[in-house]
Amino acid sequence: MHCRPRKHCKVLPAIVHPTKCNVVQQTCEYIVPEIHPTHTTQVTNHVYNHVHSFPHTVSQQQQVYNQQFYQPPGPPTPVAGAMAGPGFGPMAGPVAGAMAAPGYGAPVAGAAFGKGKGKCGC
Repeated sequence: MHCRPRKHCKVLPAIVHPTKCNVVQQTCEYIVPEIHPTHTTQVTNHVYNHVHSFPHTVSQQQQVYNQQFYQPPGPPTPVAGAMAGPGFGPMAGPVAGAMAAPGYGAPVAGAAFGKGKGKCGC
């Protein structure tokens, strides 16, 4: 039904509908060479095992102590095992392990007297 150009026939603007798409596929094959190289590295490991030892030594020490005792005024008291030098009687008051020279008072352990009576030789 086409309208021929006449006075009473008008042509309206066209209505455009969405395009229908048809897909025609074509396949082209290509050969792609793929190379997968491999490599082997031989590794020599040098392992240094550090063996720790802890040697321990033991030493011995001896400590020597020196004590000085002074006889209080009054009659001297003898100490068991003490010996007096010449001129000293059994009641002269010697201290164990002490020796005195003649005429120098009561001996005291570890003490040595000099030239004067009752004085140290310093």
